Amino acid sequence: MAAFRLLIGLAGLMGAAGVALAAASAHGADASRLASASAMLLFHATAILAAIALLARGLLHGGIGLIAAFGFAVSAALFAGDLTVRQYAGHSLFPYAAPTGGTLMIVSWLAVTLGAVAARK
Repeated sequence: MAAFRLLIGLAGLMGAAGVALAAASAHGADASRLASASAMLLFHATAILAAIALLARGLLHGGIGLIAAFGFAVSAALFAGDLTVRQYAGHSLFPYAAPTGGTLMIVSWLAVTLGAVAARK
């Protein structure tokens, strides 16, 4: 499925960016804010891969599971992107980008819950 391939690619990019931000936070002076951005990217990249595995096994409802997986990608990008821009450029990605990303993360996790309840297996 094309959506699965796209999500796997996004998860790979998120994982690579998460490791890069972890290195920057460990080696950069006053870059400790990047540690939480790194954690969000790494954790939600893994969540995307888990959602794909659950979808492939029929343990998540198809549409709801895909919404959750894409929600993880968008929300982590908003959250980590905002923290990174704040660190390096001194301003926000856009007003309320991080809170919007955080809210979308919560909604995506709730979608996983709903998708599990609505699954056919």
